[in-house]
Amino acid sequence: MRIAYVSLHWARTKNSGVGKKIQSQVKIWKEMGHEARLFMHTSQHEPPSELIEAEIFPYQTKNKFQTEVNRIRAAKQMVKSIEAFKPDIIYLRYGIYVYPAHQLMRIALVVEEINTNDLTQHEGLGGIYSLYNRLTRGIFLRRVAGLVTVSQELAVSSAFAKYQKPTCVIANGIELEALPTLPPASNKIPRLAFIGSPDNHWHGVDKLILLANLAPDIHIDIIGYNQLPQYLPLPNNITLHGYLTLEQYKKTLAMADVAISSLALHRVKLEEASPLKSRECLAFGLPLITAYDDTDLTTQEHDFLLKIPNKEDNIQTHFSSIRDFAYRMRGYRVERKQIVQLDQKSKELRRFSFFHEILEKNKTLN
Repeated sequence: MRIAYVSLHWARTKNSGVGKKIQSQVKIWKEMGHEARLFMHTSQHEPPSELIEAEIFPYQTKNKFQTEVNRIRAAKQMVKSIEAFKPDIIYLRYGIYVYPAHQLMRIALVVEEINTNDLTQHEGLGGIYSLYNRLTRGIFLRRVAGLVTVSQELAVSSAFAKYQKPTCVIANGIELEALPTLPPASNKIPRLAFIGSPDNHWHGVDKLILLANLAPDIHIDIIGYNQLPQYLPLPNNITLHGYLTLEQYKKTLAMADVAISSLALHRVKLEEASPLKSRECLAFGLPLITAYDDTDLTTQEHDFLLKIPNKEDNIQTHFSSIRDFAYRMRGYRVERKQIVQLDQKSKELRRFSFFHEILEKNKTLN
């Protein structure tokens, strides 16, 4: 099978969670004997050396009007290149519509990957882009042949279910064999590690500050933030590490007893998720604190997982549970056999089974 993987608008870098996921998917598809190519439509914010392997269609960002002109020009070039590639199927990662990307549907059947509820998350882009997304999102969703959602919650959400498309739920995965289990840490005072990036309010970094104040006998390492000026002075039991590469933050995780995932998905009206960074932490062997239902881990109880409520006051009401869990998990590492369901390879087998279903259904209709 020949697959064109399409990513719109964003630069997918080698060290980003999404970039690593896409890179892993394409690699596995090729190992499975398929011909796969990534087509990346992206603003020119990152140096080419940091981008994952792709056919790149860059555009410059200026004022809103000129940015859109540049974005459209790059999209036209991308569509032409994909048409020349002659794919059997196109795998489109959801992004705000850009003209003339709807022409992808005349090239091949398109399966779209849904990673979030765009109606709520894109409100953070401002009123103009949020309104534009609401007005244009149906251009893709009415025309695609199928959807892959990363959670059951998204699959049944009215934001997508109303389009009545064949839908397959496949949570985010990770190549377990690429990330060895780290040796247990040996801390008297437990260390908790969080990996995030600025301006994502659903991560709940503000809640980490509160947790540090309420539980001064734990230490919290925050990766991805150089500063948090709005919370100065920071508690003494918080360390900011700024942006780190995988090899750099692996050293910080090696010193940690527990990882913390997103604490505020309620801010984008989500209850279920499968964050890529949480999967990396689990692959490294770190027990995990979450405030959501993990799509791959909800079917049974796990000693290595602490789930607190997905509410604004979850730290105030559960900081003692977090503290107790951190102390209990000192010197503990998650065994690989406990998280085999997170492995990317098995997920890609399911994805290709869905691709075949879509192609066979289309043959029947035609």
